[in-house]
Amino acid sequence: MRFTRKSIRLPAGSYVGPRIYFVTICCEGRKPALADAEWVSRCIVRLREASTASLFSVHAYCFMPDHVHLLAEGRGAESSLRAFLSRFKQFTAFEYQRKTGTRLWQTKFYDYVLRQDAEMDAVAWYIWMNPVRKGLCGDPREFPHSGSMTMPWPQSPAAASEWSPPWKPKPLPG
Repeated sequence: MRFTRKSIRLPAGSYVGPRIYFVTICCEGRKPALADAEWVSRCIVRLREASTASLFSVHAYCFMPDHVHLLAEGRGAESSLRAFLSRFKQFTAFEYQRKTGTRLWQTKFYDYVLRQDAEMDAVAWYIWMNPVRKGLCGDPREFPHSGSMTMPWPQSPAAASEWSPPWKPKPLPG
């Protein structure tokens, strides 16, 4: 019996152009490779370099111990999410492999194409609230590994409505 992996990707054209994406990249085996503050600082530098080179704006990010969330927007017709994430993952994975001898990232990533700009604030706050939901801090502004490369996020008012990824089960009322 031959094993085939299910493709979680949309058609290739869905990842090119001026679109907005919510992305989750998990560490290999969900190990807490991003728990080291110095390493996360290097990853943020590499994220900035990859986004600039790939014509992407990073509106929100949060580096949790075992994964990273991004809210990224292609700035032009040639912006490719796959190229952007590939560049970021290659830059960081090479350094990490050299330093530790182990893999940093899972092969794939999870993505959601936002349907409208109106969701952006709610998705950004979903990302920034992640360490609060996980009990790592009481206020998202206290978490040192969250931020934005396009706006002064600590001054941004919290989103009017709470957002949750469409693939997650909705909590039961009351």
